[in-house]
Amino acid sequence: MTSAQLALVSHPLCPFVQRAAIVLLEKNVPFERIDIDLAAKPDWFLMLSPLGKVPLLRIKQPNLPDAVLFESTAICEYLNETQDGVSLYAADPLARAQQRAWAEFGLASFADAWQFLNARDPATATDRKAVFRHKLQQLEDRLTHVPYFSGPTFGMVDVTFAPLFRYFDLLHPDIPRPIFDGLPRVSAWRAALAERPSVISAVRTDYAEQFQLHLVKQQALLAGAIR
Repeated sequence: MTSAQLALVSHPLCPFVQRAAIVLLEKNVPFERIDIDLAAKPDWFLMLSPLGKVPLLRIKQPNLPDAVLFESTAICEYLNETQDGVSLYAADPLARAQQRAWAEFGLASFADAWQFLNARDPATATDRKAVFRHKLQQLEDRLTHVPYFSGPTFGMVDVTFAPLFRYFDLLHPDIPRPIFDGLPRVSAWRAALAERPSVISAVRTDYAEQFQLHLVKQQALLAGAIR
C-alpha cells in the first residue's frame, strides 16, 4: 500500500494508537498519521468512530468507499494479516492463542498503571502501584527468554506492553524503581522494548512534554516527576 492508502487517526498520547503505529512500523508500511484533539472531536471523526475513540485506521480501496477500522486490537490483527513481513504471532496455534491471551492481560494492566500515574492522592497511588506490581510479578514468572516476551522474536505481546512501559521510562528513576525492583526479567524486557526502533518512532518527539502537561492538567502527584 502507498502512504495515501492507509491513514491512522490518532492522539499524541494515546497508548492504543501507539500499538497500531508500532505494527505499521514493524511491517515497514507507509501511512499518514492524523492527530486530533479528543477534547474537541471534529465532526468527520465522530461520523467515522462508533465509540468516539482513537485509533481509527482508514483504508482506501480501489473503486470502493474508504473502509474504517476502530479498536486497536482489530487494527493490529488486520495489519498483521494483510501486510508483508514477519508475523507478530507464533505459527503454532497454541502458542498463538497464549500470546493473544497475554496481550489481553497487557491491556488489562493499563488501567492499574494509568490510575497510579494519574493519582491525586497518596492512598490511591499506593493502592494502584501495588496492584500493578502484582501484575508485573505474574509476568516475571512467565518470562523465560530474552530480550522479548517470546524470546528473540518481537511480537504482539511486546507491541501491547511497549506503550505501557514507556510511561515509566519518562519518570525520575526513583518512581519506577520500587515497582520494578526484584523483577529482573521484566526489567530487561522493558529496557529492550525502549530501544526498539518501532517503539521509539511510534510517538512524537515532544511526547514527554505532552505527557507532563497532561499530568499537570490532571493535578496528578507525579506532575513534577517527568525527567
